[in-house]
Amino acid sequence: MRPTNLTGESAEYVSAREELRHAEIELMRHRERVADLRRRLPLGPVVDDYVFEEGPADLQAGDAPTRTVRLRDLFTGPGRDLVVYHLMYGKKQTEPCPMCTMWCDGFNGVARHIAQNADLAIVAAADLPALRAHARNRQWTNLRLLGAGAGTFKYDLGSEDADGNQDSTVSVFTRDDDGSVRHFYSVHPRLSEDIDQRGIDLFSPVWHLLDLTRRGRGDWIASLSY
Repeated sequence: MRPTNLTGESAEYVSAREELRHAEIELMRHRERVADLRRRLPLGPVVDDYVFEEGPADLQAGDAPTRTVRLRDLFTGPGRDLVVYHLMYGKKQTEPCPMCTMWCDGFNGVARHIAQNADLAIVAAADLPALRAHARNRQWTNLRLLGAGAGTFKYDLGSEDADGNQDSTVSVFTRDDDGSVRHFYSVHPRLSEDIDQRGIDLFSPVWHLLDLTRRGRGDWIASLSY
């Protein structure tokens, strides 16, 4: 199958593009195998019913959060999973992480689609007014934002160390019929000692679009402003 109807493609180009097409098919099938392995993980452990702070979008510095919410209450219905993104902001991370911010920019755009099948929340160790101010600056209008700086949630899930250094992490939880919450899956950017920043690539389209270009992603990194 020819990839385009353009004329003037050399035989060398057509052959190389066909080889690439087969490699793309192989990659798709491998991703499906990985996703199936993930779905077939055994039941994870029951976790604490962690408490988070939550407040309105217009929360300002000096305002007290309007309420607390428990982990079990982040599930909006039976049979739904909960995806939590651990935003690197708070404690030792005194400024919002640019990479995490880029991820959340993307999540904000697709949150309403995700909500048809699963629940999504963004959790940070930052004071809630500071987190809300960052969200207003980024125009995150579709994300549920929670403060976790006062509890052990981020430490227990591996996105914060004992000194308060932050790490970006994606965690998925399930809820039993009796209301107990189980940890299902977590992944960090560091997959191994020699793979430091690639563990959550699949959750941002930015890298994939750059990988389509001849220059590729190179050493580009995100910034809070350009």
